[in-house]
Amino acid sequence: MAARRERILDAAWACFGRYGYAGATVRRLEQATGMSRGAIFHHFGDKEMLFLALVDREARRIAVMAGRRDAVGLMREMLADAGAGDGHGGLELWWEISHRLRTEDGFRTAWATHAEAVTGAITRRLEHQRGAGRVRSDVPVRALALYLQLICEGLVSQLADVPASDELHAVLDFVTDSLR
Repeated sequence: MAARRERILDAAWACFGRYGYAGATVRRLEQATGMSRGAIFHHFGDKEMLFLALVDREARRIAVMAGRRDAVGLMREMLADAGAGDGHGGLELWWEISHRLRTEDGFRTAWATHAEAVTGAITRRLEHQRGAGRVRSDVPVRALALYLQLICEGLVSQLADVPASDELHAVLDFVTDSLR
């Protein structure tokens, strides 16, 4: 059951990324997953719940990663992913999340819990780095966490329009230097 659920989520990720939420019709989700609508919605209830399960899975993954590595390292990983394969890596879902955050009040409210979990993980990591002398001490840690999140959101937006580049890596070098 868990493996089937993950296969559905993986296929739905690509479908939502390619067509957006509105364009990821049930028929397209069936084609992407290779399963019937009944099989898909047995696990997730409906299309909205499937999308929210993807959002939840990705937010948890990012929070865990943020707790293990620095935020700039995560952004470098995003650049590397964006430079591989189809040029987007795993950013398609983030573009759809960004769109829904701008256009849907209910989604923005539901996202708040995820945003706080990610912010908390980044903040704890920055506090650890500050204790080790790797992060500047003249700026509140929460402000640094917000700064990094803003840079990350800008990076995701930029990658929607242009491919990963040496200039974007240079920006991340600047961000790293600004934290010290």
